[in-house]
Amino acid sequence: MFYESHTMIKKERLEEISDKIRELIKNSPIEDMEENINALLKSMFTKMDLITREEFDVQTEVLKKTRLKLEMLEKKLDQLETKKK
Repeated sequence: MFYESHTMIKKERLEEISDKIRELIKNSPIEDMEENINALLKSMFTKMDLITREEFDVQTEVLKKTRLKLEMLEKKLDQLETKKK
């Protein structure tokens, strides 16, 4: 299943981590590198196969719709096979 191969992390948690890093580097020479640090964090999370809750919810909804369509197609196929006999 989709959720077994990915670890979920809430968007709020990512923002919290980013905020803490921002606090640490405030008024330091590193402050100018904020964009680079955010990009680095996003890259690290991607490599760790982490997804946001929103991404997980979207994929869950897609899976539900796909499952419903499959069930409908299976019923139609059964009906056609029954008629053919």
